[in-house]
Amino acid sequence: MPKTILVTGAGSGFGKAAAIGIARNGHNVIATVQVSPQVMPLREEAEKLGLKNLRVERLDLTDPYDIAQAQSWDIDVLWNNAGMGEAGPVWEIPVDLVRRNFEINVFLPLVLTQGVVQKWVREGKKGKVVFTSSMGGLFTPANWGTYVSTKHALESIAEALQQELAPYGIKIQTINPGAYYTGYNETMADNPFRWLDDAKNFTKRADLRKGFDDFFATPEGKMDPKEMIDRMIEIVPADNGKFRNVVPKVIEDMLKKHQLAAWENQI
Repeated sequence: MPKTILVTGAGSGFGKAAAIGIARNGHNVIATVQVSPQVMPLREEAEKLGLKNLRVERLDLTDPYDIAQAQSWDIDVLWNNAGMGEAGPVWEIPVDLVRRNFEINVFLPLVLTQGVVQKWVREGKKGKVVFTSSMGGLFTPANWGTYVSTKHALESIAEALQQELAPYGIKIQTINPGAYYTGYNETMADNPFRWLDDAKNFTKRADLRKGFDDFFATPEGKMDPKEMIDRMIEIVPADNGKFRNVVPKVIEDMLKKHQLAAWENQI
């Protein structure tokens, strides 16, 4: 049966491509974007593709009126995909940037989710919530700690929600992409250079840039996003599946190995 699926962060990257793919598979998609200038181009693209079942709306998570409007829509699946990231050394990053990253990635999606699931419970509706987490929700590489700590938080919230909402027939899932080449990680890596100052900070700009560039030069740092998009198109509408969905398999295996090794980690 076709479902009505609300996708946040559908203006680019995974969200946009998967929203189009899900609509092509016959589901009704409300693809939401952060800023108004993203609305009409995506509407026009949907029209060119003949996707009358792809509706495009603005949903700026920092706007409480946008959130209230979205919470009133009749949907079967909420996919919390919108997010942003701050990178750089945790011991030097300005804390206001840490707060903002948690606001966008954790607190505001939680506000949206609470309104949606409480509506479902009142109506007796058995919906599903999906969170786009990250491979970084399950381990912490140096200089990515701020961003991945928000994803660690989402993992905990999702796990709690799964237990709390099971009696109401509401399902919860996470999707944990590896470092696919969508531009998201690459632009996140630029963010520290807004504030990192060689005259003030211990971490030097050239050293941090080299570390990022070296990672993005590896096969694991620049994977083709089509694999992840195809899996998202399958996972998001599905009635059954894993709670946690790490893609690709090589990253899942790496994370399992890392988590086992954590038990023997020495200070």
